[in-house]
Amino acid sequence: MKTLDSSELKAARRGVMLCLSLSMVLASLGTSIANIALPTLALAFDVPFHWVQWIVIAYLVSITLFVVIAGRLGDVFGRQRMLLLGLVLFSLASALCGLASSLWMLIAARAIQGIGAAFMMTLTIALVRETVGTERVGRTMGLLGTMSAVGTALGPSLGGVLIDWVGWPAIFLVLVPVGLLAAGLALRFLPAVAPVEKTPRLNVSALGKSGVFPGLAVNFLVANVMMATLVVGPFYLAFALHLQEAVVGLVMSVGPALSICTGVPSGRLVDSWGRRRVLALGLGTLAAGALSLSVLPATFGVVGYIAAIAILTPGYQMFQSSNTVMVMADVSADQRGAVSGLLNLSRNIGLISGASVMGAIFSAGVGSAAIEDAPSAAVTDGLQITFLLAGLSILVALWFLRRLGSDHV
Repeated sequence: MKTLDSSELKAARRGVMLCLSLSMVLASLGTSIANIALPTLALAFDVPFHWVQWIVIAYLVSITLFVVIAGRLGDVFGRQRMLLLGLVLFSLASALCGLASSLWMLIAARAIQGIGAAFMMTLTIALVRETVGTERVGRTMGLLGTMSAVGTALGPSLGGVLIDWVGWPAIFLVLVPVGLLAAGLALRFLPAVAPVEKTPRLNVSALGKSGVFPGLAVNFLVANVMMATLVVGPFYLAFALHLQEAVVGLVMSVGPALSICTGVPSGRLVDSWGRRRVLALGLGTLAAGALSLSVLPATFGVVGYIAAIAILTPGYQMFQSSNTVMVMADVSADQRGAVSGLLNLSRNIGLISGASVMGAIFSAGVGSAAIEDAPSAAVTDGLQITFLLAGLSILVALWFLRRLGSDHV
C-alpha cells in the first residue's frame, strides 16, 4: 500500500473536507433555493399556492422518512458508497426537476431529490470520525454546521438571481454540476472502508447505554425553538414593527450570517474545552437568547430583536457542535450511520413541531388567526409568550441533562 507524503496527505484532507462541505451545503440549499421560487412556480404552472407548497413539503418529507434508512444502509454497505449513491441520486433528481413539464413531475422529482439529500446529510456526519483525527472532530462538526448555514443563507439570494436572469429551471439545474463534483470527490478521496459488522438491525440497547437518547431528545427541542424564530419572526417584524419586506428579509438574514461566523469557532471550543462544558454553555446561551426575545424587542424594537438573535445563534452553534460530537462519541462503528440518521430525524421532527406547535402558541398569544389584522401590541404579546415558553423549555432541558449525570453534561 502506497504511503502518502505530506503534500499528498494535505491534498487528500482538503479533498475530504471539500466533499463533506459540498454535501452539507447542497442538502440545505435544496430546501432554501426552492422556497424563493414558489410564487414564480405557481404562475408558471397556473396552480394555487397551496399546491406549489408540495414542492417544499415533498423534499422535507423524503428527508424525514429516509434519514435513518440512509444511515443504516451506510452501516451495512459502506458509508462512502452510500454517500456517493446519494450524491448521484440528488444530481439526477435535480436535473429532472429542471426539466419537469408539469407540477406533479416536479413534485415527484423533488421527492427523489429529498431521498438523495437524506443520504448526504446523514452520511456526511457519520463519516467525520473515520476521515479526520479525533482531535479535529469538534471543529469539523462546527464547519459542517457552518456549511449548512451557508446553504440556508445562500438559497434565497442565488435563487432570486437565477430566476430573474435565466428562469426557474436554473435553480435546480445549477445543483447538478456541484453534486457531480462532490460525487467525484467522494470517489477520489473518501476511504472505501468496509462496514465493521453487518448488524441486521439497530442495536437499541447499545445506543441507550451510550447516552444517544438524551441528546436526541434535546436536539428535537432545540430545533423546535429555532424553527419558531423562522415562523414567528417575520410576522412580528412585519405586523408589529411594520417593516417593509426588504427590511424584514435583511433582519431575518442576521441569524444565518451569525451561524456562518460562529460555527467553526464553536467546534474549536468543543475540541479545546470539552463537549460537556460547551453543551451546557450552549444550552444556557440558547435559553438566554430565547428569553431575550420575549423581552428586548418589546422595549427596543428591531434593535432588541437583533440583539436577542445575536445571543441565541451562537448558543445554537455551540449546542449543535457539542451535542453532535457527544451523541456520536461512544457509538460503535457499525451503528454510526443509523445514529447520524436519528440525529437528523430528531432535528427534522423538531422543525416540523416548531412550525406547527410554536406557531399555534404564537397565534393563541396574539388572540387571532388573522395575525395581519391584529393590533401591534397583540402581535408583540404573542412573541413574548412564545419565546418565554421556549426559553423555559431549554432551561428545563438543561436541568434534565444535569440530573442525568456528568456523562451527559
